[in-house]
Amino acid sequence: MGNLVGSLRYREPSTVEECDSTWETDSESEELQEQQPGDHLNITEPSNEADSKEGDQENANIQNNDTRESAPKLKRSFYAAKDLYKYRHSYPNSKEHRQPSEYRNLRFYLNTIPLIPDGIYVEEILTKWKGDYEQLEHNHTYIQWLFPLREQGLNFYAQELTQDEIKEFQGTREAKRRFLVAYTVMLDFFGLKLLDKNGNVARAANWQDRFQHLNESQHNYLRITRILKSLGELGFESFKAPLVKLLLEEALVEETMPNMKHSALEYFVYTIRNRKERRVLLRFAQLHYQPPEHFIWGPLKKRKPGAKMYCTREKNTARAKPTREAVAKNTASLHASGDSSTGRTENNRSDKTENENRAKTASPASTDGQVCKTEEKSVSEGERASKNGRASVANKPKQASFKKKPEQGGKVEKQNQK
Repeated sequence: MGNLVGSLRYREPSTVEECDSTWETDSESEELQEQQPGDHLNITEPSNEADSKEGDQENANIQNNDTRESAPKLKRSFYAAKDLYKYRHSYPNSKEHRQPSEYRNLRFYLNTIPLIPDGIYVEEILTKWKGDYEQLEHNHTYIQWLFPLREQGLNFYAQELTQDEIKEFQGTREAKRRFLVAYTVMLDFFGLKLLDKNGNVARAANWQDRFQHLNESQHNYLRITRILKSLGELGFESFKAPLVKLLLEEALVEETMPNMKHSALEYFVYTIRNRKERRVLLRFAQLHYQPPEHFIWGPLKKRKPGAKMYCTREKNTARAKPTREAVAKNTASLHASGDSSTGRTENNRSDKTENENRAKTASPASTDGQVCKTEEKSVSEGERASKNGRASVANKPKQASFKKKPEQGGKVEKQNQK
């Protein structure tokens, strides 16, 4: 019954916006507070003048999206956003029925069982595989054991983590020590080194060769995403931001790994659970991303929930000029109404005023901003029609008034003939 209630409460996200809460609580006051969780990242926040220029540029880019035909229109990956949403929210609706004796990930890190199917113990990997880049590159079964997750990987022999196993793992000093050694082995494979217990990283001595390899072997980006997720699961959440910051700097600023920039922004950043730290990293990336109009990970421009769109003319929008055909038709209807009997003087005056208003809004180019006004005119037409014995006109669907002019002109001529 509890699982049923939990499943009813959880609603699966259906859009990228629903998966990404990075900018939901963004405000100027929070921007100052964001520097505190990102102080260890050594990220320089842009000045107010730079922010205003970026905002103007972003607004200009949004307005010119429809006219820029040559530039490709980038989109966020819903698959990536949904996958990382589930990770950050601890996999809602996941079912765990595993016994403590089946904690294979913990037992593997305690060096009591080997990884399957290779039959290699963790201590052998940590001591003999470090620096063996060919082995680390071409073997695809060890990464799921070294960095376990609460989701299935490519090695189906590897077992997913459970919440109970995570608690046991975080409370086992020997397992955590080996896990950090495994992290340093992979950092060396990427051309990096761990500086301290806070998770700060820097270039290693072999960074040039390894960065060139990492820029060309993009399947390792999946490994980096998995490593970042596993760091968060096993108690090293604070290690993620320094690694992601360095990778962004190498990809965007130093351009030593330009092929990594999309994966870093689409995946690496969003493994971080703290939305303030994500904002700090994204603002840093936005300063250096080229071309700047293609940066799609900033705050979204969206309406407030429940907001209605009003059909009013914008102040800066020029009034559309009436077409010649509309003016000719309105002039003919005015002449026809002028020959009617004196008993209909008031109706003719209202028709004349209405036709003058129609001439101003008859152009199809102005229909987008004048829908509400034309609907009001159609209502007034129905009221006059009921007075003249033509009540059926009021029951017709509401349409833009410029489409009804030929029909109304014909009716006025028939009445004049009578």
